[in-house]
Amino acid sequence: MPVSELAQMECIPCKGGIPPLKGEPLSQLLGKLGNEWQVVDEHHLEKKYKFGNFRQALDFTNRVGELAESVNHHPDICLSWGKVQITLWTHKIGGLSETDFVFAAKSDALLQAAA
Repeated sequence: MPVSELAQMECIPCKGGIPPLKGEPLSQLLGKLGNEWQVVDEHHLEKKYKFGNFRQALDFTNRVGELAESVNHHPDICLSWGKVQITLWTHKIGGLSETDFVFAAKSDALLQAAA
């Protein structure tokens, strides 16, 4: 599966003052992202990743954490045996921005790079 064009974009921190994405712009970005990401209540993005064991899930969690620190965009990450759930939204605007979709695509790219 090719890496999304979104993964090639830069995560630009939102400084606030813009409205969160809604409706068609939100749907278009979700279409570009794909890969089982879901928009929940037009507020946040969510995806559950599955792994063969705890170590693989932990390694992926650590890679996502390093990405988050490097771009200053921090998702909620839930780690359990063989599973990682990532939830993303832009806190400063109380909803989704393009950067959330870029980060989601970069998370998928981390998984592909490790495979």
